[in-house]
Amino acid sequence: MIADYIDQFIMFCAGLWMSCVGFGLLAFPIQANSGRPGWLEHLVRHFRWMGPLLVVIAIVLAVAK
Repeated sequence: MIADYIDQFIMFCAGLWMSCVGFGLLAFPIQANSGRPGWLEHLVRHFRWMGPLLVVIAIVLAVAK
C-alpha cells in the first residue's frame, strides 16, 4: 500500500522544491559566475507556477488512489 504513494510523494517534494526556488526561498543549485544565463532565469520564473501545479497534481492522484 505504501508503494502506491511513493510516486505522489516524490512529485509532492519536487513541487515544494520548485515552488521554493521559484519564489526565491531557496537558491537554485546551478549558478553562473557572471550572472545567470537568460534561459536559466526564464526557467526558474516558470517554477512559480509549475511547482504549485505539481503539488496539486500529486495530491489529486493520491486522493484518487
